[in-house]
Amino acid sequence: MRSLFHHPTACPWSCPWRVGLHRSCSPEERKPCPNPTTPTPHPPPGLLGAGPASLQPPRCLPILPPTHLVPPSLSRCSRCSRTGERGRISAAAHLHPASSPASPAPPCPEPPPPPGTGAQRRGGGEPAMPLEDGEVARRRGQRASGATSLGGTRGEPHEDGTAPGGSGMEVTAEDPQLEPALGDGDVAAGQGEDARGGLQPAGKEPEQFGVLGGEESLMAELSERVQKVVKSSSWWERHGVDACILACSLLALPAGFLCLRSARAIPFLAGILTLGVVHHTLAVKGSHLASHNALTESKSWGKVWAVFFIELCSAFTAEQATYNHVKLHHGYTNVIGLGDSSTWKLPFLNRYVYMFIAPLAVPIITPLVALGLLRNVGLKVALRTVCCMSLGLYCHYWLLLHASGFQSPWSALLCMLLTRSLLAHPYIHVNIFQHIGLPMFAADRKPKRIHQMSLGVLNLPRNTLLDWAFGHSLISCHVEHHLFPGLSDNMCLKIKPVVSRYLREKQLPYNEDTYCARLRLFLRRYEELMVHAPPITELVGIQ
Repeated sequence: MRSLFHHPTACPWSCPWRVGLHRSCSPEERKPCPNPTTPTPHPPPGLLGAGPASLQPPRCLPILPPTHLVPPSLSRCSRCSRTGERGRISAAAHLHPASSPASPAPPCPEPPPPPGTGAQRRGGGEPAMPLEDGEVARRRGQRASGATSLGGTRGEPHEDGTAPGGSGMEVTAEDPQLEPALGDGDVAAGQGEDARGGLQPAGKEPEQFGVLGGEESLMAELSERVQKVVKSSSWWERHGVDACILACSLLALPAGFLCLRSARAIPFLAGILTLGVVHHTLAVKGSHLASHNALTESKSWGKVWAVFFIELCSAFTAEQATYNHVKLHHGYTNVIGLGDSSTWKLPFLNRYVYMFIAPLAVPIITPLVALGLLRNVGLKVALRTVCCMSLGLYCHYWLLLHASGFQSPWSALLCMLLTRSLLAHPYIHVNIFQHIGLPMFAADRKPKRIHQMSLGVLNLPRNTLLDWAFGHSLISCHVEHHLFPGLSDNMCLKIKPVVSRYLREKQLPYNEDTYCARLRLFLRRYEELMVHAPPITELVGIQ
């Protein structure tokens, strides 16, 4: 123990720990202890005073044990008589250095306010809505985000900061399981998502619930409630239900192709309907869940499913899909120029062409856009994407010729277009209905995460066909999905009562509207919503 402290007989930890837990001093550091009469373990760097280095004696750095090994003598702060969260304090964070003229002792840090206190109130009883300043928003745009996994693990498939140009596909996990997409302003310690990168969505935090008072405590309290539901759920509820839907869709493919062999109208139309629903289930529901790594708890399998559903089934690039959706759309929901859903706008089209005719071109536009985005990825990824897209399209074409008996290549291509655009109209409509027309924010004046999602996201009513083909998280549980993007569709449906009840308890918005009402709104106000730039909402209180 001679090398643990400068004074050979002054180590108060000589009994509990052995030499292997500490860093040894070099020979030149072994100098007399500056205070041999009051032996005290030297504090780690950062707790020393700010005086000149020449006035501070060289210190030996002990490698402190985990918090649960802190001896009773360190379980209470002798200066402030305060203990930590479970009756103990963290030795690494709470040891006080000895005072000296050159190095005065810092004050003991104040404890954070307890969670669940709600919004800070101002003047007329309106809850204040703190806004993030430009520096915070700018730092968030430079830092990879992730989301803290409430289930106790941190998953990062597809959201770890790999840029779209990288060869790895790291953008999910927002969330192995339950990941509240918390932003910089929501967490004191600084995944964003997880986020699991570059322009990231929610921030992945080193502390699972490192959320401090005010608006941050709202997200922490909601996360705790949702965590209880997730922990009490079985694997079947968390992943099995959605995996079963996707498996049934794959098993229905042979029946759909065989129905197209019939010369009668009803079986033929049944084949078209079957193939159309199966395609959108795999291409929309499967791709969406895979981009968030919500299909499995394995990061490696998450990447495999992302390539299968996004590239093979959807004819798009997995890297760009996860980057644009997870990092931009989820990380900056309704933030002008980042996640404002402006990519869905085509101002040169009139309202009726856009709403009712243009969706038929989605199967053609999608692979063309994907090819244009390949310049942003590495060569290896680009070759893989081209191969997977070509294989998926060719397999569909080949099966129509050889399994369904189409005689003409043009008739097979027309059937491909028809089945792949069968649900393209609601696909386009859902993507614009649930965000456009709601409050939009500037990047430097963005509200806290829970307010951002409650204000800028809308739920549609349940619909059996759309729930099956698109998933609950895109239809009736979109608010829940934006708050906890790592959850599967079935889990979003399960936590929906918890989230809606909590937001209403705290008098926060919970937007819901019908499909027909939103369609009428967009047809009536198309120029305002889809052509002109949206107004920026600045919130001082809950308006």
